[in-house]
Order: sequence, then structure tokens, then C-alpha cells
Amino acid sequence: MSTAVVVGAGLGGLAVAARLAAEGHAVTVLEQAERVGGKLGTVEVGGYRFDTGPSLVTMPPVLERLFADTGAPLRDVLDLEPLDVAARYRFGDGTVLDLPGRRAAVPDALDAALGGGAGDQWAGFLDHAERVWHATHEHFLESPVSPAGLARLSLRGRDLLAVAPWRSLRGVGARYLRDERLGMLLDRYATYSGSDPRRAPAALAVVPYVEQEFGSWYVRGGLRRLAEAVAQRCRTLGVTVRTGARVEAIEVHGGRAGGVRLAAGERLRADVVVANADAATVYGPGGLLPHRAQSRRLHRATPSSSGFVLLLGLAGRDPATPHHRVLFPRTRAAYDAEFDAYRRGAPAASPAVYVHAPDDPALRPGEDAETWFVLVTAPRHDPGGGVDWDAPGRAARYADRVLALMAQRGVDVRDRVRHRVVRTPADLERETRSPGGSIYGTSSDGALAAFLRPANRSPVDGLYLVGGSAHPGGGLPLVTLSAEITARLIGVRERNSRL
Repeated sequence: MSTAVVVGAGLGGLAVAARLAAEGHAVTVLEQAERVGGKLGTVEVGGYRFDTGPSLVTMPPVLERLFADTGAPLRDVLDLEPLDVAARYRFGDGTVLDLPGRRAAVPDALDAALGGGAGDQWAGFLDHAERVWHATHEHFLESPVSPAGLARLSLRGRDLLAVAPWRSLRGVGARYLRDERLGMLLDRYATYSGSDPRRAPAALAVVPYVEQEFGSWYVRGGLRRLAEAVAQRCRTLGVTVRTGARVEAIEVHGGRAGGVRLAAGERLRADVVVANADAATVYGPGGLLPHRAQSRRLHRATPSSSGFVLLLGLAGRDPATPHHRVLFPRTRAAYDAEFDAYRRGAPAASPAVYVHAPDDPALRPGEDAETWFVLVTAPRHDPGGGVDWDAPGRAARYADRVLALMAQRGVDVRDRVRHRVVRTPADLERETRSPGGSIYGTSSDGALAAFLRPANRSPVDGLYLVGGSAHPGGGLPLVTLSAEITARLIGVRERNSRL
């Protein structure tokens, strides 16, 4: 079997390492930080512990398959708890919706909160989204991206109508959702991929379908435990995991990736290199590859948005605090202004606010306390042509603005704050080497953008990409699928080399 070096110990890198090791490959994982996990990070302050990345598990079968294929099953390793309420949404008119975690209960909850007929509207949309799922998951989400794969999809007329690549997510939603609040609910799912719902492809309808069909789940002890569990699976399989090991370059000889060079000058030879790094960090100017191997198409792509985060350690505890909460601006037009702002490279004056407040004793210093992660969509860190998030006072002023907006929308915690940590797109860029702090690499804006992300098999022989900036996209389930696809491609390469 071959030797493989994986650059980056985010979930995608760890998952592909585990899969390759289970197949008999000799694998080394190199992580620049002192801990594994990538965006699945944690911050601890004053006895409060915060997840700083994803806060929700959807599509558990993808994780179950990863653990089953590499050793002991998931249920023996982690406690996944279903959420009865996926999120509490507060709309600009004061309406509050507790959205159930499972699809069957959603229509009644919508009728109760928004009025009769809302449930039927959403059910009609989800029926459409289910058709998109069945049209795309096998030949797109679970397969390598390729012109041939897209051609197979395009040859099936019924599938093409469901995917509707000529429509935006906003456009397809308008066919089913007459209530403006339902439209805002759908728009929220576009931001999950760092995209503008007016430009994101209609294929992103699968995001709410997946969440409601497979349920919303939480990892007791925090989602950081997921990264730790996959890292432990790697070690059990004999993977060498090195932290504090910054890769400076992927070495290419004769058109083939042959290993990596570390910042300290050390060189590691390998038959295969897998980059669990932002594709722009791999292909972009000054990136890990030599100039001749860079991707012009990626350079022209639109980067995804970033996020501005407040970590709040609160005194007191309200047992009615929902696990997730979204506070919308006053109107849909105001919501659109948020997308317009970050496309211009400016912080939105009145953004939607997302709050993750898990009821988890492992994350708080005592029973009379709460741990809140607060997120708003934000423009990338771009000192030269946009927002300089490191400018003196900018982050603190915007943090005050976000807390004031929360208070205006009925959630005022300012007098309960005992610890406040601000994390900007600049911080994310430094910690993860994601240019500008883009969360998902390139955005999904544009008719075919979701289908044209950087491929898992690169144009450089022996080099592969995995993670949220590569195919099939960002989010825990897609990143895990990315690892599955990449490991399968490497297995095919290995078999072909023996012929």
C-alpha cells in the first residue's frame, strides 16, 4: 500500500486519514495548530467552554458509515442526542416559531405559529426538495464531481426539472412559499453555505430537507468531541498525527505530488498528498503549490462570506433557553440589505443573529450559568479593499452593536455577561489559513456554482483535496462525504497502479 500525507487535521482530513489507514495505507497527518479539529474548535474562559465551529449534526448516517467502515460503531464512541426543537425563530413582527427537529411535526408547528396554510406551503416546498435530493445525492453529493457526472444528471429530464439550475433558491422558494416569513426561513439555509439566497442555486433546497428528514442532533459534551473521536480512531489505526507542524509547500516533481515541506525545512515524501486546507490556500497565489499548478478558475470564483462571533459566558440560567435561536431583522428587505452589505465588503447594520446555547453541564462552570455562541454573517477580512477587522476598536464596536440588536429583538443579556470573547474573520484566517476567514471557501452563488467547486482529485497527479472548500461543500455531513469520496478515488488510483 502507498504512503499518504494529509495536510490539516480538520474533520475532513481526519476522516480521510482514518479511511486510508483502514485500507492499509501508511498515513501521516500534519496540523499547524497545537490541537486537531480545524474549525471544530473550542475556547475556554472562566470555566465556560465554547464550541467555536459547527453546532449541529445532520445526516447521522454519514458519520455512522465512517465509524462502521473504520472500526467500532458510532454509538459506542459518541452520544448523539436528537433535538426536539431544531431552532427557535423570531421574526420581525414578533412572531416566534419553534421549528421541530423532525419533518413530520413541522407543518403543524408552522400552522400554529404563522397561521393556517403555512404548514401546507412548507410541506409542498419540502416535497420539491426531496425530489432534488433523490436527483442529486447519488450522482453528485456522494460521487466525484466531473463533467460526465453532470452530463448523466442532465440527461434525466425529470431530475433536471427538479434541480432547476436556471433558478435561484429564492426563485424556487417563491413557487411554494407565499408567507414572507417562510421565505426568510428558507433564505436562512443559503447562509449555511455562505451564500446569498437570491444568487444561490435552487439545488440548495436539499439543505432544509436534510435537516428535517434526518433530524437535528447534538453531541453531548460539545461537537469538539466529534473531531477528538475521529482523531482517536486514526491513532488506533496507526495514523501518525503531528500537531504544531505547519506545511509550507506541496512538492511537485515531474508533474506529480511527491510530498510536503514543513516550515522548519523538514521534507516528508509520500505517494499521495491530501490537502485538508482551503482550496485557495492550495491553489492560490503564494499558496502551497508552485505557480504552474495554480487554478485560474478558483482565482475567479467568489469567496464565501465569513462570520463575526461573540462567545458569552452568562450568569444565571433560563431552562427555557432554546438550543438554537435565530433573530431575524424587521423585514425581508432588511434581510436582503444584509447580503448586499457583505457583498460590498461592509458589516451589515442590522443582520440576522444566530445563537447557540446548549443545555450541557460539561460546557458551563455551574448550574447557574449559560454558555452562548453568537454568530452573524460578516464580510471577509480584507484590509486592502474591504473591512480591516483588526482596525483598533472595530471588533468591540460591532460586538456592542450585535448585543444591542439582540436586545431590540427581545433577547437582552447585557447585564448577565461575565465573559465576552470576540472572534472576527481575521481571527479565523489566522487560525485556519482560510483566506479572509471565508468559512466555506467559495460561495455557492451562481447557477452551477455548487456543482463546480474544486474537485477532490486535483489536476496534479497524486494530489487530492478534502474539506469544506472542495466538493461537495461545507458542513459536517458534506465534509465527511468529501473524505469518503477522496479515499475511494485514492483506492482506485492504488488498484490501477498495480495493473
